Amino acid sequence: MSDVDVVGPIDAVLIEFDPDKMTGEAAEALLDLVERGVVQVLDLVLIVKDQDGTFSGLALDDAGDEAGGFAVFSGACSGLLGDEDLAEAADAMLAGTAAALIVYENTWARPFVAAARKAGGEMIASIRIPAKDVMDALDALDVAG
Repeated sequence: MSDVDVVGPIDAVLIEFDPDKMTGEAAEALLDLVERGVVQVLDLVLIVKDQDGTFSGLALDDAGDEAGGFAVFSGACSGLLGDEDLAEAADAMLAGTAAALIVYENTWARPFVAAARKAGGEMIASIRIPAKDVMDALDALDVAG
């Protein structure tokens, strides 16, 4: 097994923005995570949903200031995302918004994955607990405690 065979968990997130408030701060934070080796961005697509519900992908290399700083990720295109994924993401968005659909590898987990595989382990399940559920559970603990 080589280092090339070791991949951390892959996740996707859809982050919705008011297009007028895309200051670049979120893109800078993501770039910091990449530079520190925490994540690797595999795909990043900006989606714009008009008031009438129509949507389109925004080419990062041509977007300029409209990209909210995400243009730095213009080469992130692994082929994992397709038209169906963009349509599903747009369905989740409010009209008049923009969103970054990001597919990323949790590179921080590579050493653990390598060690587990070396010991004969295989990941057989993975779930994502929504952040709101975690916050609600923590709030309930605060109230109970």
